[in-house]
Amino acid sequence: MTLKMPLYSVDRVTQITPKLLHSIGAKAVLLDVDNTLSPPESQVPFPGTIQWVQRMRSEGFQLIILSNNFRRRVAPFAAQYGLPYVSFALKPLPGGYLRALRRLHVCRQQAVVIGDQVYTDILGANLVGLKSILITPCVQEDSVSFLRRRHGEEAIRRELKETGRHIVPKE
Repeated sequence: MTLKMPLYSVDRVTQITPKLLHSIGAKAVLLDVDNTLSPPESQVPFPGTIQWVQRMRSEGFQLIILSNNFRRRVAPFAAQYGLPYVSFALKPLPGGYLRALRRLHVCRQQAVVIGDQVYTDILGANLVGLKSILITPCVQEDSVSFLRRRHGEEAIRRELKETGRHIVPKE
């Protein structure tokens, strides 16, 4: 597996089931914020994400928010979910991931990272030896750096679909 390849991808975080998490041996979930739980720079959660977090917690999973944003953005957002957080994580560097694991008292084999960016969330997870699930971004960012990164992600997202690792829930 390349450093940019997640185990699975889904369109929305709310499509991830306890069954899927159990199947990969996850007991803890490290969650990105922007384009995973909410639109970028927004304090308004995507519909259903607070309930999804509550469900995962009731199923026994530990969750933590892991974000490159500053505390002033992450703290009030994490409070809406009742979750601990690591801000200014500097993803894809390992430090933020390791701090999150220590806060949850779990080992690498028990954790999965969920996020929308290959070059931060997924690359960092793989560098640290964590499992990962890639989310399809709901909001298109328009900066040149984001457009370049999203273009670089296209082949990975296509491969996930071609190999059946993009999960589409039965409705």
